[in-house]
Amino acid sequence: MRIAMVSETWAPDINGVAHTLQQLSRALIQRGVTLQLVRPRPFQPGKAAGMEHELQVSGFRAPTYPDVRLGMPARKALTRLWQQARPDAIYIATEGPLGWSALNVARRLAIPAVSGFHTNFDHYAGDYGMRWLEAPVRGTLRYFHNRSQATLVPTEQRAEELRRTGFERVRVMGRGIDADHFGPHRRDVALRRSWGVDEQQPVALHVGRIAQEKNLDLLVESFAAMQAVQPDLQPLVVGDGPQRAALEKRLPGAIFTGFVDNESLARHYASADLFVFPSRSETYGNVVAEAMASGLGIVAFDYAAAALLIEHDRHGLKAPFDDPAAFVAHAAALCRNPAQAARLGRAARQRVEHHAWSRVADDFLATLLQVQETAHGKSQSARV
Repeated sequence: MRIAMVSETWAPDINGVAHTLQQLSRALIQRGVTLQLVRPRPFQPGKAAGMEHELQVSGFRAPTYPDVRLGMPARKALTRLWQQARPDAIYIATEGPLGWSALNVARRLAIPAVSGFHTNFDHYAGDYGMRWLEAPVRGTLRYFHNRSQATLVPTEQRAEELRRTGFERVRVMGRGIDADHFGPHRRDVALRRSWGVDEQQPVALHVGRIAQEKNLDLLVESFAAMQAVQPDLQPLVVGDGPQRAALEKRLPGAIFTGFVDNESLARHYASADLFVFPSRSETYGNVVAEAMASGLGIVAFDYAAAALLIEHDRHGLKAPFDDPAAFVAHAAALCRNPAQAARLGRAARQRVEHHAWSRVADDFLATLLQVQETAHGKSQSARV
């Protein structure tokens, strides 16, 4: 089977979409699937490994996200590629100009196209003080996705939310975790020493883009509550983003690492003790699964990956989506009780260690084969 992957972001970009697509493409290639890649020309010249064809198009920096490059429409180049090496199906992961162009070409060439809903852009409008834009953005996203043969989302919770607002043919494609890469075995005493902590001193970790939509006010409040009950707690923030300088001023005692590579990231997770994740803007949240695989005591909202993977007080602590006070209370309670945190971390590791990306690839292929067969059946009927 030949599949074309279309995305405005790809490794080495550091974000959830790029991570998911990289893991998925590796698993597909291991299954003998032939892949094409269509993406904006990367900042650092290079080609992605394992692709039969790679089409790089002109791009521009995304507004407010300068580390993300959006692709320009490329109707002629896409048509030429897909006429010469026609894919059996197309997966469009992003709704930028390149994604719209790819969907239009796929429809004109009658190639089955499946889209991915990876980012809650409609929610971001509210996070940035433009709540009046939520409905128009949601309507635009709905129009885009309803023109594809199926829309893939990571959880049934998100699928139901989209169905209630008029999205059609929504299906669930879960996420995996590389439990060989992320795990307690990555704990690094030398790394902890570089943070200025010993083995008895707790480290509370946050991983993610440092941006407005990540609920940073609650992160600050939670760290303060944790330090009130455990004064030697060391906050650690891994990631970067437009709000980093402001957050550093609000958390003067925290360690900020900036972005780290995947190898170092696994050591940072395993060398911490607690994971604090107050975001309510995720479609999934790969970092929750990574923290679970690393054996950390976790505090998160009952939403996205945490809702799917964590049973409260068994694999971590979850606060109701609309109860930030409960989130802060859980963070302080977990900091107060290191034995509980250790117990939850062990159970969290056991919960996710068999969630391999190979299963995700199998589900993905099953969906594409089904839409391909449906499209073929309609084409045959039309000829009769």
